[in-house]
Amino acid sequence: MSGGPLCRDCGAIPPDEARRCRACGSPRLLAHPERDALAIAHVDCDAFYAAVEKRDDPALRDRPLIIGGGKRGVVSTACYIARIRGVHSAMPMFRALEACPDAVVLRPDMEKYARVGRQVRAMMQELTPLVEPVSIDEAFLDLSGTERLHGAPPAVTLAGFARRVEAEIGITVSVGLAPNKFLAKIASDLDKPRGFSIIGRAEAQGFLAPRPVRILPGIGQAASDRLAALGIHRIGEIGRVAPERLHAALGRDATRLLALARGEDPRPVQPRREAKSISGETTFAEDLRAFEALRPVLWRLCETVARRLKRADLAAGSVTLKLKDRDFRLRTRTRSGLAPTQVAERLFRPAEALLRDSCDGTAYRLIGIGAGDLCAAAHADRGDLADVSAVREASRAAAIDALRERFGAAAVQRGLGFAPRGRDEADTGHAGQQAGKAAPERKPR
Repeated sequence: MSGGPLCRDCGAIPPDEARRCRACGSPRLLAHPERDALAIAHVDCDAFYAAVEKRDDPALRDRPLIIGGGKRGVVSTACYIARIRGVHSAMPMFRALEACPDAVVLRPDMEKYARVGRQVRAMMQELTPLVEPVSIDEAFLDLSGTERLHGAPPAVTLAGFARRVEAEIGITVSVGLAPNKFLAKIASDLDKPRGFSIIGRAEAQGFLAPRPVRILPGIGQAASDRLAALGIHRIGEIGRVAPERLHAALGRDATRLLALARGEDPRPVQPRREAKSISGETTFAEDLRAFEALRPVLWRLCETVARRLKRADLAAGSVTLKLKDRDFRLRTRTRSGLAPTQVAERLFRPAEALLRDSCDGTAYRLIGIGAGDLCAAAHADRGDLADVSAVREASRAAAIDALRERFGAAAVQRGLGFAPRGRDEADTGHAGQQAGKAAPERKPR
């Protein structure tokens, strides 16, 4: 085991007392007494959407950049220049532009970001088969037992990976290395951008003690309020409360919380995570209340979700309509028990009925559609004697997909997807696959 310095920029190992790499002059040296004994990592791309856009347009390099919808939308991500001005993920766009009026604003290009995300993921999988995606731009890795394969301990391998991503893909990543997933996730946020931080076993409990309980996974506002009622605001205070009081406040979650407060997390890195839903949503430039105005937007979202189902080799057995009114009140309606499908038209029909019932004069600022009860694509659109149209509709959708693949997405459009004149909407970029939790775009990028 060696905790001596490792140059993150060239991979050289300078003397222990060095403050800069003698090979390349870099001050970015990685040293920690447990460095070569740890194997669980969290890798997070830095300001991912903005970084991809700046890579593709060098004129944006030194300018504040916001990725998000129109004035009624929200910030999907902001570059670090914009963050210094007070812009953050999920901020309403009008407030972001008040904080940073000279920012360049771009609509999200999710197709492009997904392609880059797949490139990064492929590089991760060259390091270890134990890669657990968390979102489009972050994942956990378990590099246990890879020293012989790579000829180096995990920390050295990960430093080389970060250099390779920067050189070959043109974006940067931050790495957290720790004995478990919980600590690795915290570590990856400590030194962004281009960070590499380590939290070892010996220091974990002392490191966590002064930090707020809200950094613990699963502790939202309600749980935080219950802990505050017990006088618990910092993680180090959790162990000072009688276990029975903690269990009374949090139930079965108290045991997990006590373990996390000690820096313990038994969850393994799982290469495959079961998708719970695939969804898309749109925030409007102006509130819409008429069914005729909302209907074409719903159709286009169903096409987006159908396309993502096909990419994920999944089929949906339910649809959920999501509507948010001008006061940010959320309304959801679900239709379950559908024959598994990947076809936009078959998602749209039940969603359209749900929408019609919801158009009661309320003005909506957001609409979304989610596909749930997922199963393998092999079960999709097979039809039977009671549903003879399924195969025909699937064949028609496949033919349209082939034309769009060859001639572009706009080559074939249904009239149903055209908005009434004078209406416009802004895609927030929140459409995407979910894996048992909120969509990946909710966190700062």
